[in-house]
Amino acid sequence: MARRRSPLGNLFGRSPIGPIQDHMKIADTAAQLLSTFIQATIDDKWKKAEEAYKKILEAEREADRLKRDIRQSLPKNLFLPVPRSDLLELVTIQDQVANRAKDVAGIITGRHMQFPEKMQKGIMEFVHTCAATSTQALAAIHQLDELLEVGFSGREVKVVESMLKELDRLEGKTDKQAIALRLKLFKIEDTLPAVDVMFYYEIIGMIGGVADAAESVGDRLQILIAK
Repeated sequence: MARRRSPLGNLFGRSPIGPIQDHMKIADTAAQLLSTFIQATIDDKWKKAEEAYKKILEAEREADRLKRDIRQSLPKNLFLPVPRSDLLELVTIQDQVANRAKDVAGIITGRHMQFPEKMQKGIMEFVHTCAATSTQALAAIHQLDELLEVGFSGREVKVVESMLKELDRLEGKTDKQAIALRLKLFKIEDTLPAVDVMFYYEIIGMIGGVADAAESVGDRLQILIAK
């Protein structure tokens, strides 16, 4: 039986970048849903939290499917100013944004975790900044079309570099927020079950991992520009 041609094969024939941008958009969706999920746990609305978790899972799975399709369908004979392998590596890094969001929601759902009241405001500010970091990475990836058109040179490069500086700033902000949250937790950890404390520290690091992954997307884009 003849092998069915992937729709992405046709899509890549028109735009080698479109599916890569779509993939980052899906990954960012998972990051944005994390805010909804965490807020629902704080509000003790676990049905809403579970619904958000399911949507995060769906986004992560969709991102995985698209990643596989891109790997299988990205033509080897494209005439691009960057190697095909670099574009595939970019997709792999983008995928980590969705993976990290899924991991956070999975552990919190599995343990039915709720952050202590004294930490809740800080946690939501932290999650929002991590989500903003992902959105900034998405905005930068949306400039890939223009970068390709100008051969990764000229004014468009400066525009993207400015966006990447803002991405770095946001990720740096998440680092500071994580430090502040760990300090708050340290001050009250004697009043909490030891196992819960261990997982609170872990979750703080994992939420920060969403921003780290988004920054890595920017780092990879910076490397493409430098080449």
